Amino acid sequence: MSDEINDANAQTAEILSKALPYMLRYEGLTVVVKFGGHAMGDAELGRAFAQDITLLKLAGVNPIVVHGGGPQIGAMLEKLGIASEFADGHRITDKVTVEVVEMVLAGAINKQIVQSITAEGGRAVGLCGKDGNMVTVSKLTRTVTDPDSNIERVVDLGFVGEPKTIRREVIDVIARAETIPVIAPIASGEDSQTYNVNADTFAGAVAGALAAKRLLFLTDVPGVLDADGNLIKELTRADAEALIAEGVIAGGMIPKVETCLNALTNGVEAVVILNGKVPHAVLLELFTEHGAGTLITR
Repeated sequence: MSDEINDANAQTAEILSKALPYMLRYEGLTVVVKFGGHAMGDAELGRAFAQDITLLKLAGVNPIVVHGGGPQIGAMLEKLGIASEFADGHRITDKVTVEVVEMVLAGAINKQIVQSITAEGGRAVGLCGKDGNMVTVSKLTRTVTDPDSNIERVVDLGFVGEPKTIRREVIDVIARAETIPVIAPIASGEDSQTYNVNADTFAGAVAGALAAKRLLFLTDVPGVLDADGNLIKELTRADAEALIAEGVIAGGMIPKVETCLNALTNGVEAVVILNGKVPHAVLLELFTEHGAGTLITR
């Protein structure tokens, strides 16, 4: 039994010794993590995520969580008998719908994540972009092309916004209090109305305003794949733009990669797209040599 204990202790010590240089690399720096997708609906993955975020804070990193909740919003709207309509991947959001979106995102989901982090020994506080006037948005419209007539038309998405100004003071105060901000992508517009914001876009804007060391997007895929379906471990901005032009990066991955590139432009050092279905994906990305997804750099 003592030999087994010694072997386990030696293995733990080896893991810590390998992780320590990476922990020191991020000490005192900001890492923004966008949490969503499959991991958010899986209890065990959600718990592993909460453990990761708590450990980052204990290791001296400054983690900021931004979360989505599209499936949960859809389920609640269906439960209430409210039909959903989409344009160019965005939910068309009328007055009734945005009230439900705010209830689900800034209410139920936000507090669930806060509670999960607290249960793992962390200290978190739930926020949305409206708190402290942290995020102000402008109304978002989309131009779509009819596939039959090839005629373009402007679609009014309703109460859907895109970040215009970020006031980081609220986040800075919370971080100095050794507390983890958990932020829902709901914000006020210039017209004082409430707007829903795409969580990826919101996370990118917040990370840019904070000049984050890393922005991590937890998704339902391993990362960016090449033409043969293999994971690409690292891309430069030029590489990513070339893969989009070649059609290798396609579909729903295009707006995600474009959000990554915008974040780099706005001051983020590097962005990672990784698989949130892998337990402890955040720690594997930050504290191991090879990471866990696709790293996109300037």
